[in-house]
Amino acid sequence: MNVPSGISLDQAPPIWVPLRFFITAPLFALTAALLLLWAGPELFSSRWDPAMLGITHLLTLGFMGLVMLGAILQMLPVVAGTPVRRPALVAAIVHVLATSGIILLGSGLILTAPLALQIALPTLGTALLLFATLVVVTLRRSLPQNMTARAMRLAALMLAATVLLGLTLLSNHAFGWWLQARERLADLHLTWGLLGWVGLLIAGVAYQVVPMFQLTPAYPARLTRWLAPVLFILLLALAPARHLPVLWSTLKILLAAGFAVFALTTLWLQTKRRRKQPDVFMYFWRCSMLSLLSAITLWLAAQIAPAIGGMRGYGMLLGVLMIVGFAMSIMNGMLYKIVPFLVWFHLQSRRGATGPAVPNVREIMPESRTRRQMWLHFAALAALLAAIVFPSPFVYPSALLFGASNLWLWLNIVAASRTYSRVDALLGKASTSAG
Repeated sequence: MNVPSGISLDQAPPIWVPLRFFITAPLFALTAALLLLWAGPELFSSRWDPAMLGITHLLTLGFMGLVMLGAILQMLPVVAGTPVRRPALVAAIVHVLATSGIILLGSGLILTAPLALQIALPTLGTALLLFATLVVVTLRRSLPQNMTARAMRLAALMLAATVLLGLTLLSNHAFGWWLQARERLADLHLTWGLLGWVGLLIAGVAYQVVPMFQLTPAYPARLTRWLAPVLFILLLALAPARHLPVLWSTLKILLAAGFAVFALTTLWLQTKRRRKQPDVFMYFWRCSMLSLLSAITLWLAAQIAPAIGGMRGYGMLLGVLMIVGFAMSIMNGMLYKIVPFLVWFHLQSRRGATGPAVPNVREIMPESRTRRQMWLHFAALAALLAAIVFPSPFVYPSALLFGASNLWLWLNIVAASRTYSRVDALLGKASTSAG
């Protein structure tokens, strides 16, 4: 197998730096599915329901957050050319603090336990703010023409802003003090998190991985140069605009237009790909872009016809489209590219000129397994959307499908990591025998 062009692997961190995050992430999504089974149809009665708040953060921080933390630690040296010092130690500290904080946060929200939330405040805040600072400082050494590095740096700044606002909201739950305009601040927190931290990072990563893995033409230079900075400025402008409804709506319309351009450009590039045989990676990206466009269309419809925004479940439909449809779909597909490639690369690096054969990428993670899990994810997405509109008949099937999808994803990642450990042990024995 040839190493994909456009990336440098000579400073890649040890495999367990990103892998520890990737293995942990699906377990939080599986926990969210079990909570959905436990809560039942009543879960969709309010976005402020304790179980709904817990599930939302298990998905956004537990699944999405951990996947992005692991991916960035891998990409800093490989794509941006800026390695983190002592990456194994950094990964261990961030992973322990983040997972502990997410467990405390989820438990505290679901069980309405102030003590758990009070402990989660410094634990999770330290992990995420430390990580955001590390990324911003590290990327100062990247080349100015590296548009992926620029988008990653802006995404890290939005992560810091999202975390600070989230800690403010969390302190309201933890200590019970009255926070004015809670709903508007929560909307800003959610917007910064999904569009700033997640959206900007996905856009920046797309500049590299879509042409690399789908063999498409490159994104237009003007788009890669200006999209992330313009979106970043618009997102920051939402903070002073939150008391001005007209300006707030205008900024959100501009944000929607920017992300629509990104999604449509990505779908257009896919039609120009040189690899005509579709694969799991392409399908996940296509689902993600269509979910993003569906969320934008639904939101714009609510601006034109306010009655749509007042419909039961409107906000949750947007949330499922953005979290499960847009973000989780892309991360699912990325894991199926990153994990087997890392296993192959690190084993091949250890093998040298002689030694036992190293399995190729398709053997490490067969497409038959990933494709079945992909269809399960798509079915879960459709069932979750149906459950918001018709809770009684769909909530339990959607929970089962979503749980099964994430369990399968976890098993696929664990199987790949076991392949690494097994072959690595064989290579170690062969090296000892040769010595």
